[in-house]
Amino acid sequence: MSSTVYLVRHAESVHNVTKDFNLRDPGLTELGFTQAASLASFPALSSIAIVLTSPLTRAIETTIAGFGAIVDQSIGGETGGREGVARLILDPDLQERSDLPCDTGSDIGTLRARFPGLDVSALAEEWYVKEGAHAANDAAVAARARSVRERLQALARDLVDGGVPETKRAIVVVTHGVFMKFLAKDDTLDLPKAGWKAYTIGNGEESDRTGPVLTPVE
Repeated sequence: MSSTVYLVRHAESVHNVTKDFNLRDPGLTELGFTQAASLASFPALSSIAIVLTSPLTRAIETTIAGFGAIVDQSIGGETGGREGVARLILDPDLQERSDLPCDTGSDIGTLRARFPGLDVSALAEEWYVKEGAHAANDAAVAARARSVRERLQALARDLVDGGVPETKRAIVVVTHGVFMKFLAKDDTLDLPKAGWKAYTIGNGEESDRTGPVLTPVE
């Protein structure tokens, strides 16, 4: 059996309440931190091997509040990690679709100041620039969603090849509401803030054209 992939939507952010989309990379509200903390009762917490998160502030805060007890914030995107501690990977491909200020991330210096214990060394200096692979158009977003699915499939394969027990192979992906639709290839997907949904990752009937497929766990 391969890994279960849990898509997690970030908790409530300031711009979700104020509707001020000109706020640059806003963080969570007080309610958002409460919502994120509820993820500490995630039913599969002990099974998580890897947590991938968008580097936007609200996603990082959701990850730390929800999964901070089981992730090693100091190992960044490296392939290692201490036994029994989930790897934390900041993945810029998981950032939100639009190029509005609220969906544009912070520079590395700002992130280091905000999260002093977090290893951000795997991020490129201008990871947040909405150009090229991170452009705010459907073609670019669909392409990076495919890249994330390919990465998830490779990570799941590595866990199996590395002899990780079946009960310890879960992968969590903390991302955003619109990008999540592209990632799951499901326009109807609309999780609540700090909500989650379980999938398996594998090759679907159209895998040659669309890459690996996320299939909901019923």
